[in-house]
Amino acid sequence: MKVLFDDSEIIVLDKPVGLATANSPRGENSLYVELVNRFGSGCFVGVVSRLDKPVSGVVVFGKNKSATASLAEQFRQRAVKKEYIAIVERRFPSALGEWAIWRDHIHWDDMARRAVVDGPRQQSSLLRESRQKESDGDSAETSARVVKRAGEVSLVELQPKTGRRHQLRAQLAFRGCPIVGDRMYGSRLPLSFEGDMVVALHAQKLTLEHPKTGDKTTFEAEIPKLWMSRYAVLF
Repeated sequence: MKVLFDDSEIIVLDKPVGLATANSPRGENSLYVELVNRFGSGCFVGVVSRLDKPVSGVVVFGKNKSATASLAEQFRQRAVKKEYIAIVERRFPSALGEWAIWRDHIHWDDMARRAVVDGPRQQSSLLRESRQKESDGDSAETSARVVKRAGEVSLVELQPKTGRRHQLRAQLAFRGCPIVGDRMYGSRLPLSFEGDMVVALHAQKLTLEHPKTGDKTTFEAEIPKLWMSRYAVLF
């Protein structure tokens, strides 16, 4: 793992592909386990944000209870700006460079172990049912645009406003453009690195307020080298 920032309050990492953020099965490694080993068994490591195992990018942890609570509240209040990039298949459903806003009903299917998009939310119901949907936990909102196309793939920027499990993967697949390497959501193009399945989704930037100083800071993780070598035409 690559450390992007580290002080007495928080540590920000660039998570590699193939490593879980936390809650890995007994005997398997994770960022959480790595940090406990790094700081010592008596340390506090607060899990605030998560990325799927085959996804890379910026992840933040709190180093004490106060910092963790502050960060968690920022995520709950949607005060954290999350910026992702992805390489997707087929035709992205909007013009080049044009931002689209997706508001969907989404739920988690325990049997299939994947997210399911039930359909877009209508603007009228968005206003009428906003409180109910927030409590139900099924609203998913993302701003997205395609920045470059090359044959059967496109480079896409994504800014999720909510943080549903597998949200971006499910919303892209629902619109007919699954993420490269994401077999679970219909990708035809394989992508792997050193035997690990790779989903071409990368948490590139995370902007938040430092829990102690209040300074707003953007942390950025470099585009994966694998992407640059396999899909150089997009960069």
